[in-house]
Amino acid sequence: MAEAEAEVLKVGDYLVIVVYFVFVLLVGLWASWRSKRNSVGGYFLASRSMHWILVGASLFASNIGSGHFIGLAGTGAASGIAISGFELSAIYYIIFLGWCFVPVYMASGVYTMPEYLRLRFGGQRIRVYLSVLALLLYVFTKISADLYAGALFITKSTGFEGDGPIYLSILILLAIACLFTVAGGLTAVIWTDFIQTILMIIGAVVLAVLAFVHEDIGGYEGLVDKYFLATASIRASTTPNGTELCGEVPGDAMHLLRDATPGKSDLPWSGMIFGLAISSIWYWCSDQVIVQRALASKDMSHAKGACILAGYLKLLPLFIMIFPGMAARVLFKDDVACAHPDECERICGSRSGCTNIAFVKLVTELMPTGARGMMLAVMLAALMSSLTSIFNSSSTIFTMDIYPRLRSKPSEVELLLVGRLFVLVLVAISIVWIPIIQASQGSQLFNYIQSITSYLAPPICAVYLLAIFWPRTNEPGAFWGLMVGLVVGLIRFGMEFSYNKPSCGDFESPNPPDWWYTLVDDIHYLHFGLLLWFISGVVSISVSLMTPPPPEDSLHRLTWWSRHSTKVRIAIEDEIEEETAPKPKPIKSELSKCKILLNWVCGVEMSDGETPVMDQVTKVPKKTPEEEALDAADFLYEPEWKKTMVDANAVLLMSVAMFFWGFYA
Repeated sequence: MAEAEAEVLKVGDYLVIVVYFVFVLLVGLWASWRSKRNSVGGYFLASRSMHWILVGASLFASNIGSGHFIGLAGTGAASGIAISGFELSAIYYIIFLGWCFVPVYMASGVYTMPEYLRLRFGGQRIRVYLSVLALLLYVFTKISADLYAGALFITKSTGFEGDGPIYLSILILLAIACLFTVAGGLTAVIWTDFIQTILMIIGAVVLAVLAFVHEDIGGYEGLVDKYFLATASIRASTTPNGTELCGEVPGDAMHLLRDATPGKSDLPWSGMIFGLAISSIWYWCSDQVIVQRALASKDMSHAKGACILAGYLKLLPLFIMIFPGMAARVLFKDDVACAHPDECERICGSRSGCTNIAFVKLVTELMPTGARGMMLAVMLAALMSSLTSIFNSSSTIFTMDIYPRLRSKPSEVELLLVGRLFVLVLVAISIVWIPIIQASQGSQLFNYIQSITSYLAPPICAVYLLAIFWPRTNEPGAFWGLMVGLVVGLIRFGMEFSYNKPSCGDFESPNPPDWWYTLVDDIHYLHFGLLLWFISGVVSISVSLMTPPPPEDSLHRLTWWSRHSTKVRIAIEDEIEEETAPKPKPIKSELSKCKILLNWVCGVEMSDGETPVMDQVTKVPKKTPEEEALDAADFLYEPEWKKTMVDANAVLLMSVAMFFWGFYA
């Protein structure tokens, strides 16, 4: 179908979008109003009071951004179902998070991941390095990729061209995401995630059903048969005078596990099983965005229940994103499966292929008026839930890990204000980054995200695994493991992006040198991630064995083996003293209107001036170290029936995932 004939949004669609935004805004404001926003624990960890259904939905929504819809459908259209291995394997690592990592984090009583490493190893350099690295990774991979995908969807489905509409749509999205995060903290973010998860799933299921029952598809069997024949009518040849053509459907498109011979397949089986484990453990078990949600659970059983729910939801992307992407290739083969650089540039502005438009094409061509608006709202929901999650987690890291280094003994009110202001700084950086994403044209966007992860995450994964499971690991070992890993990762990163491999049929662009093919192209990024993890682990273990071990008294409730300990933990270094004496509440009548508004936004409680000052300042008796140790260990207690229930469900979930691996292997 020609570009000019593509359906764009009608009045009914815009009406649905407006209703959606008003509804989500009301839910967000309601959650902000009823949440405890006047304490650091309330703002950043939702007072550890969230139900497993809310946390599980939030885990899923934080992970599935608009980039997933565009990227998974696009990769499905290009090469089949192998990319769903990322989603199916995630199930095992979510269970690993709930059963192995969360108990240690909860017993240690931390807000952020770098804070855990400071308690475990002492010193500031690891905490500050990981805080800065996490913020950089958020801005340059998660925020930018989601914004690009969201903007691509909005402009293609509304029919607006040019930079103006892209900037406008992104600014509106950022403003709404920013409003929730600044006003309500984690409670508002988790509640809006819950609403948006329901919307996302309903919308995507409707679209998948419409794709499967389409007369040109004919159900699941029809899709599998027709997918292998879906090639564009205009195709370039692979060599200047050759007869072999570009754009062929890979023969192993319906297999999850593919040939590991270098250059033979896009996702080798060895990388999918071993290499993917490394970046998955980093993402699911030590990434602030994910772990912060699990730490907001009421208790250990709720945290495990949330992980199980998120795991079941991770079974869906294969059916609601990847198969529909393959259907888009069958229905719009000349557009989605274009295989000539000049033709691709005409269709979507990218010489290396147009599979990224697969999902957008389905929405604009298959959905009726109103439903199309709902689907756009679903995409916006995916984008918003990712952005609000990242904003909240980034402000937590900055406020709890970096700001106290810049200013000693900040008050609780100051920390709450800094956390909210930092969200505004992130919004500004995100806007500045938009032109750079547009220039990259998005064709390499998802390779870019996965490869950056495979070059920077393995050393972090190695250090967290050693910190939790090997008590002998010490600060010098962890630090030098991270540094060596960073240097090796950056060398590979520089080599990867210093040359561009020409797309099939492009004979004008220069080819990279032979050494580049040997050192970069033949070593898949998942294989490289495994190698980098091994190097970082060996350095950490070697340096730890050559230097003194950490004191045994400093490890209580900080490793898997000592999580139930009730002994008092002796800090490796002096903690930053917190102000324990409560301050009187500011009196409303003595403040300017601007100050009253600022206090309200920051959740600072104010007095009406009539309550006696001594009544306001109720002294909270400070617990002794022994009582704190007992409380921390008690938090892991689970009634036997709850424990049996979550364990049985986890086994069932992993069995279901194993069935899909076996069926499509």
